[in-house]
Amino acid sequence: MPLNILVTGGAGFVGSHTVLELLNAGHTVYCVDNLCNAYSSGAAKLPESLKRVQEITGGKVTFYDVDIRNRDDLLTVFRKHKVDCVVHFAALKAVGESCRIPLQYYQNNITGTSVLLEVMAEVGVFKFVYSSSATVYGEPRKLPITESHPTGNCTNPYGKSKYFTEEILKDLCESDPRWAVVSLRYFNPVGAHKTGRIGEDPNGEPNNLMPYIAQVAVGRRERLKVFGSDYDTPDGTGVRDYIHIVDLAEGHVHAIDKLSSGSISGFRVYNLGTGRGYSVLEVVAAFSKASEREVKYELVDRRPGDIASSYADVTLAARELGWTAKRGLEEMCQDAWNWQKNNPNGFAG
Repeated sequence: MPLNILVTGGAGFVGSHTVLELLNAGHTVYCVDNLCNAYSSGAAKLPESLKRVQEITGGKVTFYDVDIRNRDDLLTVFRKHKVDCVVHFAALKAVGESCRIPLQYYQNNITGTSVLLEVMAEVGVFKFVYSSSATVYGEPRKLPITESHPTGNCTNPYGKSKYFTEEILKDLCESDPRWAVVSLRYFNPVGAHKTGRIGEDPNGEPNNLMPYIAQVAVGRRERLKVFGSDYDTPDGTGVRDYIHIVDLAEGHVHAIDKLSSGSISGFRVYNLGTGRGYSVLEVVAAFSKASEREVKYELVDRRPGDIASSYADVTLAARELGWTAKRGLEEMCQDAWNWQKNNPNGFAG
């Protein structure tokens, strides 16, 4: 059934790909974003990513340049449209950066979400999909990580901001039975849309592995810094569960379908990953093969807040949401390279 969905942070990497899948599924999408992590020419009414989403889908996105911490602006958007469900991406999201500027992470990620939830309650919208993270698990006690794994022993402020927000959402659902919340704990989103028209375009130096590798391959950066080569992993480098961005976006559509069916009440959480871990050097080798370019790298000291290995048990999402990741590492690298070679400077050209 077509719904009216408000997407926060919809111009970003995960947001724009999810907006695309929501439009393809027949939903109406309203988007708010303060563009702190998204490219905009300034003169355009739409951020470039959403402009291209419209071109790909033939659909329409209604966009508002709004910071979710601004209660009045947010309330104006909600009062202008009938909203059935909110998908909440708007957040700062770099592990290393969060260790340097923790107050900004708490202010944006926790305070911003609290303001959003207050406004939702005021206008009577109680269906919510939250963009969470595997960082809420901290250092894994066992692998693969299931949803019942303890949370809160986080190794960085970014992960703590996601954990604290989940606790807020649990308390909210306990206090008011009208709320239905799905928290999706992402592992490591990578890749790009098959068209090569939208992809990951970080501001400044990339904080995540795949866009950094892509920028090295395309000649924007000289070499990749591999943080840590002495972890207890097969080759000493960090192991992560990488998930194709389109698989991740489709997971949100499944979550919304579940919410709209009325079969979810209270707070529910699902891992979104592939269930398979790859080391940094395995990803470098796969990307070199996909791009037919040498990806130069150097081994440097570990980065604050990082852990050795993390990969998901995705049984619950398969059973309850009817969702599984379909795309492997080769396709992730091919699609990320297709985006980067066609957009060597990202959305700027």
